[in-house]
Amino acid sequence: MAKILVVDDEADLELLVKQKFRQKIRDNIYEFIFAKNGEEALEMVIKHPDLDIILSDINMPVMDGLTLLSRLPEANPMLKAVVVSAYGDMQNIRTAMNRGAFDFICKPVDFMDLDLTMEKTILHVKQLQETLKAIKENNILKMYVDGNVLNFMAHKEFETSLLKNETMDATVMFIDVCGFTAITEQLPANTVVKLLNNLFDKIVSEIIAQGGHVDKFMGDAVMAVFRENYHLDRAIDAALSIKVKLNDGQEVIEDNTEYKPEIAIGINSGEMISGNIGSASLKRLDYTVIGDSVNLAQRLQSVAKPGQIVITDEVYNKVKESFNCELIGTVTLKNKSQQVIIYQVLD
Repeated sequence: MAKILVVDDEADLELLVKQKFRQKIRDNIYEFIFAKNGEEALEMVIKHPDLDIILSDINMPVMDGLTLLSRLPEANPMLKAVVVSAYGDMQNIRTAMNRGAFDFICKPVDFMDLDLTMEKTILHVKQLQETLKAIKENNILKMYVDGNVLNFMAHKEFETSLLKNETMDATVMFIDVCGFTAITEQLPANTVVKLLNNLFDKIVSEIIAQGGHVDKFMGDAVMAVFRENYHLDRAIDAALSIKVKLNDGQEVIEDNTEYKPEIAIGINSGEMISGNIGSASLKRLDYTVIGDSVNLAQRLQSVAKPGQIVITDEVYNKVKESFNCELIGTVTLKNKSQQVIIYQVLD
């Protein structure tokens, strides 16, 4: 259904419009709303944000049609107006068009011509609305889907490759925001979410700077994956940058109190499986990495203390010439039969 606002001070126009378009009104093709001048029209535009088009006279009391045209973009930029006026001289037509009128019809009105003009204008508006909807949906999609995945989706082989899984060598990093659970019990939900999102923005920027990608957000933790050349070194560089960035700032929360954020990080590198994990019947698949190397990274994060970047002795032996590390000792990790020697990366 198209919603149309008719703006004219002629008392009999409302009845005439309802008579001429009674069939389309009954069939729910058109819905008409009426206003007697530009000022009333602007009130209707605010009251009915789902309006599609406006049919407006020029010569009206209080606010004329040309002034209304100049005010419409501010009130509703998607609305298109068709001027219906007895003032059909070229000057008025040009002025109306320059102020954004989509078309111009002269009185006395040929209602067949008016109907065709309305259909043309409504079609144009619907196309604009669909375009805007697609842009909004695309922007929302970008918030939830990694850019590499979106680029991948644009290729023809996307549908056949979607279910393809592979084994690869990569580095996984788990970053936990320490002490955040206690904050969630003290502050309103909006404050908590805003604070956490601000922290995540800082964390994500450092991950991206080192060529990594965020695999997922898990409560107050982030999982990131680094692939290709020097993936282990880049992951550790990202972790060190995140640590410095959070140490240098404080987040102001409710009642001007400050929260000093700290993070605990676990990093592991090795062979893992990359693929779509989830429920096809539920239509929820998560393009992610799984395997013992991934699980171990999460276990390392769970034993890391605030401010620590924890790695295994195997990883330490790979990076000891590039990074300054310190032995923590041996720990027992979940689902590991033997104790694991762990180090913390200092710089």
